[in-house]
Amino acid sequence: MRNFINEFKKFAFRGNVLDLAVGIVIGAAFTTIVSSLVEDIIMPFVGMLTGGHDISALSINIGTAKLAYGSFLQAILNFLIIALAIFIFIKIISNAAAKFRQEEEIEKLEIEIPAAEKYLKDIRDLLAKETSPIDLS
Repeated sequence: MRNFINEFKKFAFRGNVLDLAVGIVIGAAFTTIVSSLVEDIIMPFVGMLTGGHDISALSINIGTAKLAYGSFLQAILNFLIIALAIFIFIKIISNAAAKFRQEEEIEKLEIEIPAAEKYLKDIRDLLAKETSPIDLS
């Protein structure tokens, strides 16, 4: 049993698992915000374009069955807007991360260049001090 608990601790406290948990919590909160944006701000404008009709209330009666396709359209619109918002958010973060990595690489190059320049200067000085001409024949 103790071995099981130790294995669980190793699993649960690895960086990837914690990152995933944080991502899920933030994603759920983000979904709520974007859903509110769709339902409370965007859909009223869509309703105005459709003559004041609530899209989620659209339906067709076929016999005794009621096909509420408006709710489905609302869900599709919610999904598309949430997917777009998440895409933009991830794009911004990945661009910032790429810029940060690029700045780190530039700093590494700036640190490494002086050493290379020093070696090249040493080689130049050694070649300049050499007094014997090179015989090409």
